Amino acid sequence: MTKKALLFAGSLALAAVAFASPKSYEIVLISATRAGATQLAAGQYRVQLQGGNAIFTNIENRHSFVAAVKVATTQKHQDTTVEISNEAGGSHITAIDLGGSAATLEFGE
Repeated sequence: MTKKALLFAGSLALAAVAFASPKSYEIVLISATRAGATQLAAGQYRVQLQGGNAIFTNIENRHSFVAAVKVATTQKHQDTTVEISNEAGGSHITAIDLGGSAATLEFGE
């Protein structure tokens, strides 16, 4: 009986860890783009929100980059979308709507 209880407790602990990790969202950048003061190369990224920062992790090489964000609450977004501004200085992410949530990440310079 104690082995079953121990296995159950271990399974419960693993499930709690899985649910405690921040939700991530995947985006694709087709060209080099700035997110705030952070330069991101073209590629596929996993984005996680941690406090006032967006953590971009390149899926191919696992390098992570941090950019400060302001989180705005709007209506619930069906899909994750990236808003990019193309200016003379290059491409800049202005906002990311996080699919399945009402959060929008807003990037400054």
